Amino acid sequence: SSILRESQEGPMETFLQENSNFSMEAFVREKVDFSVNAFAEASISQDELIAYGSVISMAVFPIIVGSYRSLSTMMDKKGQRKKDNGGMETMSSQDAYMFPFIGSAVLFGLYLVFKFFSKEYVNMLLGAYFLFLGVAACTTTLAPVMTSFLPKSSQQKNYSIQFTIPVWKRECDWQFTQVDLVSFLVSLVLGCWYITTKHWIANNFLGLAFSVQGITLLSLGSVQVGCILLWGLFVYDIFWVFGTDVMVTVATSFEAPIKLKVPKNILESFFEGNPLQFSMLGLGDIVIPGIFVALLLRYDFWKQQGKTGWQARYFNVCATAYTLGLLTTITVMHVFKAAQPALLYLVPFCTGSALLLAAVRGEFRDLLSYSEADESAEDEDAPPEKALEEGEEAPEQKANTSETKSKKKTSTTATSSVTTRRRSARLSK
Repeated sequence: SSILRESQEGPMETFLQENSNFSMEAFVREKVDFSVNAFAEASISQDELIAYGSVISMAVFPIIVGSYRSLSTMMDKKGQRKKDNGGMETMSSQDAYMFPFIGSAVLFGLYLVFKFFSKEYVNMLLGAYFLFLGVAACTTTLAPVMTSFLPKSSQQKNYSIQFTIPVWKRECDWQFTQVDLVSFLVSLVLGCWYITTKHWIANNFLGLAFSVQGITLLSLGSVQVGCILLWGLFVYDIFWVFGTDVMVTVATSFEAPIKLKVPKNILESFFEGNPLQFSMLGLGDIVIPGIFVALLLRYDFWKQQGKTGWQARYFNVCATAYTLGLLTTITVMHVFKAAQPALLYLVPFCTGSALLLAAVRGEFRDLLSYSEADESAEDEDAPPEKALEEGEEAPEQKANTSETKSKKKTSTTATSSVTTRRRSARLSK
């Protein structure tokens, strides 16, 4: 059909003119030659090979790091969940259902902002906002790394800052170590470098920090919620990329560390001085599948109760599937020279690999029944018990009291009936 839609001078029209006696064999041969030529023209250069390899490496790296950090954040060494899930934010099924709609509203809102307002002022405002978030994320990401290079004494709580927020009149007490301070200074330098130069290396440092923290601090709660979220965003990504120009417009106009950028002609630019051309990957294509992969790592650890030598089967399979899905996305994008919705390929690869492995191992029900929902949160959501008035008994006490009374009444009735039968026996004698 794509050939039939070509112009009058296309290969299909030429073929029909030159072959008045049409045959299916000749038509199939022509189709095969056309496909071979298309792939032959899509040959990859050395610069593009470096760029695509870098994109895949930078996408897989935060998923692995964030997954293992989320494991130590939520689980103890025995495979049991910590209180309040270690401070991780757990997503509910309602959140998963609403996420594509909220994301669509935000995306379309940004599209309208860039359409009717100056890009310079919008990016200036958003850049300042993301600079603050980027420095905070980068500080938290670098702190565990800095502990390996600094002495143990630097990890003690040595500094404290106390202040009061004027509007809310809320007192804050920030306690931090020398490790936190060094990490903050390094992150501040990276943030200033990015805000002044918009350099792609600084952009990638901040983007990787966002990705690691997102995967570390977010929990899907269960595999079912993960499937709802991923397949909802599967439809979301296809619609906004293929159906409209909204996604591409926002991605290319938004100058903030919300995407990874790698030059496609770095060698050519270095030796010949040509301007850089970039390949881009949105952080959503890393974080959304990444929190699903991290969930499977915690399931592996919980399933084996943290035993020595435990195997991350589901994690390894799903991480490999993510890599293959991203490779497929890049291949299709390179061949057809058009932007591709990465979740179109990543979602089937990730969810399909996990569910297929569970079916093969006979653990399908166990995988779907695994849940990380916070029990304390469920107790807070439950309706509060009605306050008891003075002298009033609780419902359970009332039930116990009535049960005791009924037992006493039954025993009294039985005793009286026995006594009556004995009296009757004496009278008859």
